[in-house]
Parts: sequence; C-alpha cells; structure tokens
Amino acid sequence: MSQFSSMFNGLARSFSIRRGKNPGNGDGREAAEFMAKDAKKNDLILRSSGFVNIDGSNNFASVFSKRGRKGVNQDCTIVWEEFGCQADMLFCGIFDGHGPWGHFVAKKVRESMPSSLLCNWQETLAQASLDPDFDLESDKKHHRFHIWKHSYLQTCAIVDRELEHCRKIDSLYSGTTALTIVRQGDLIYVANIGDSRAVLATTSDDGNLVPIQLTVDFKPNLPQEAERITQCKGRVFCLHDEPGVHRVWLPDEESPGLAMSRAFGDYCIKDYGLISVPEVTQRHITSRDQFVVLATDGVWDVISNEEAIRIVSSTPDKAKAAKHLVESAARAWKKKRKGIAMDDISAICLFFHSTPLSI
Repeated sequence: MSQFSSMFNGLARSFSIRRGKNPGNGDGREAAEFMAKDAKKNDLILRSSGFVNIDGSNNFASVFSKRGRKGVNQDCTIVWEEFGCQADMLFCGIFDGHGPWGHFVAKKVRESMPSSLLCNWQETLAQASLDPDFDLESDKKHHRFHIWKHSYLQTCAIVDRELEHCRKIDSLYSGTTALTIVRQGDLIYVANIGDSRAVLATTSDDGNLVPIQLTVDFKPNLPQEAERITQCKGRVFCLHDEPGVHRVWLPDEESPGLAMSRAFGDYCIKDYGLISVPEVTQRHITSRDQFVVLATDGVWDVISNEEAIRIVSSTPDKAKAAKHLVESAARAWKKKRKGIAMDDISAICLFFHSTPLSI
C-alpha cells in the first residue's frame, strides 16, 4: 500500500520543487499533468488513428476514427500506455461529442479526464492508507475497485464542473459521452457515461470466441433512466419521423432532443435528469479473454456484438483491427441506413497481449 502512495506523493513533491513551488493541494494535479506531457514526449500517448505497441507491455491497442456525413468528426480517442508512470497500467478512452460545440467538448474532456483521474486516484489511495483498518493485501481486488470507483466518481464530477465554467467552450447545448478503461495488471476498470459500448471477446468452453458486453447503453428509454428524467420534470419521447429513437426534452420546449441519458455538458438539461455520473465496473482478465472493443454508437447502430468480435478476430494484421471494424460499419451504414447521414464511427481494439495472437 505504502509503495503506491509514497511513489505518487514523491512525484508530486519533486515536480513542485522543480517548478519552485511549495507542496499543496494542487500538486497532485500538477504532477499528473506533468506525467501526461512526459508520456506524450515519449510516444506513450496516442490521440489519433494508429496503434500502440510498447516493448515489454502486455497491451496492444489499435485505434481508428472515420468522419461521418454530418460535418466535422466529433469523436476522439486516447490510449495512454504506462499510465501514471506505472508499467502495468494503461488508460484508454473514446469520446463522442454532439451539438454545435461537440467536437470541442469531446477534446476538452479527453484532455482533462486522464490527469484528473490520476490525481484523484493518488489522493484516494493516500487517504485509504491512513485508515488503520485498511489492508490492501487482505482483499486487493475489492479494495482496488472501490478506490478506482471513488476516483472516477470524483473525476467526472470535477470534469463536468470545470467544463461548465470553461469560457472558451459553449456547452449549454453541446456535450460528449465518455467510455474509458484502466487496465492494472490482470484487472480492468470500466467507466461509462453515455451510449458508447465496450465488448469483451472471450473463449467459451467449446473453444469459440464469444462477446460479453461490459457496459450499458445509457439511452433515455431504459426504465431507470427514464424514471430519473421524468422525476426531474424532463420528458422522454420519440419524434414521429424517428420511431424507436427516444430522446430527452425540456419540460416546456421541443429541445434539446438528446438521444442519451448521461453525458458531460448539455447544461440546458442537467436540471431535468441528464447526469454525468459514470457506471463503474471491473473484470478480472483471464487467459480466455482475448481483447476488448470500445466503440461509439456509430459502430453499434449497424454492427452487432457478435459481428464486431468476428471482424476484429479475423483481421490478420491486428494493428489494422480497429480500421477494419470501422470500415465494416461504414459499409453497413450504406446498406442498412439508406437515406440517413452516416454518423461518426470510432473504435479502439485493446488486445491483452503485447504481440497479438492469431485467433
């Protein structure tokens, strides 16, 4: 336990001394931002289409994004290897902006969320170590999950609050989803806000590759989401020309018509049931688990979970797995959604082996 907290406190102190400042409450965030800059300098962060394959790492990530037919691409991604200077940690996230300023909101959240999460993780870890009844080794899996969950809840609240007060970005009618994963050794922690989706490919008892959906698509028609929205005086209904597409509306206006029930931003409707609270879950990665796909709804609107893992697993060059999936989704849009402008489509394929296996 002391190994983690002392390392991060030491980093915070060294960075503050290097900059001629006294240690204080802002040092953790400053240290995290310094780590982000250092990771970028050392090519440990990927913010565009491509792949990440670091020598000695247990991870291999393939990333691809394709602009839709609605204007600027409002999707963005990030993969950060050796997250927080930890050799066994990786952070990856996918963000789907919407509204007039959606691409700015998505990028803003992508830039601020990892560093804020690192800072909150450090603080939560340090606070837990001060509890005389806390013993990380007694139930490492349980304690680690609650530390990460608390860190994520704190982070998302802070990021949403900072976004609201950002004068450079108008988030009143714009927002973004956020689906992120932290891999720490043989555990992954998944935090989801919005309707992007994470699907795990694992091997069944009969040797077949099967999908396990790790997240919930937070759409307004889900009973628990609809109940919260209506209790807050918001409305949920479909437009006549969009049967089956439930949207969130203000009490007395035909606006904003948001097709998700959780998002950063969209402050016009935050008082009426929209929240930026993530669902946080964990999974222990076994030898049966091959990879996980993170993708925006532009993929899942036309590609099933089963199709997605089949497409990824059948790609000979795993560095091109995400591109193959995205381009397959683009072709499916033309066949299944004729007359409808194609959405932005983005995916991250995270393999649990540094040299991807032939599956």
